Amino acid sequence: MGGLLGSFTILRQLSFFSDALGHSALLGISLGLLLGMSPSSVLLPFAVLFALGVTYLLEHTRLWTDALLNIVYSSSLAIGVILLTFVGQYKGGINSILFGDILAVRQSDLWVSTGLLVACVLFVGLTLRSQILLTLHEPLAIARGISASAHRTAFIVLLALVVGTSIKAIGVLLISAFVVIPACAARLLSRTFTGYVILSAMLGALGAVLGMVFSAGFNLPSGPAIVTAQLAIFLVAIVLPRTKLTVV
Repeated sequence: MGGLLGSFTILRQLSFFSDALGHSALLGISLGLLLGMSPSSVLLPFAVLFALGVTYLLEHTRLWTDALLNIVYSSSLAIGVILLTFVGQYKGGINSILFGDILAVRQSDLWVSTGLLVACVLFVGLTLRSQILLTLHEPLAIARGISASAHRTAFIVLLALVVGTSIKAIGVLLISAFVVIPACAARLLSRTFTGYVILSAMLGALGAVLGMVFSAGFNLPSGPAIVTAQLAIFLVAIVLPRTKLTVV
């Protein structure tokens, strides 16, 4: 899922947005613990509301995107850490929040991830032409009657849900890499935009599988193991012959 949406994320220069989403998850987890609720039940709604709120600020303020995201990124992380000090000892451990723990993923989380994967594939598959046009030339897409706002909102909501569901396995600090690295590797290897989207999803899945095998085999945190596997794929992509991306 991360690679699939990441293909559009990096071309729309939203990489830092996914980073802000990931770090805001610590605030959502802290709120859930303070309210005596399961962090998982709070995290997804919080991630969606947070993403929509940040999108509103980006569209209705005159601040530069990177500056605003830096404010949101830093403040949400700071507030989350402060709230955690009032929670006491979290049984899951702070390391599992920061770096992920595959053992914390429950069967219900897998069902949610499966449903979300289907939703992402359907969304991208059914709106691929619109997504490509919005990514490469938004004014032209609007002139052709495509609702940029509706597509942007749907994409942001899906990205927030993907980040929220992946936090347990990847961790707060590394979730952005889970979205960005496979897309960057695919960008170096793809000739067409459609092939780029498909390859990004495949490399994301490959990195996740290799990382989990690496994590289980060497008893390592799942998040760093997955990101390291994706980094290895990216380094291979760098040394292979470059290709020029076309719209076809």
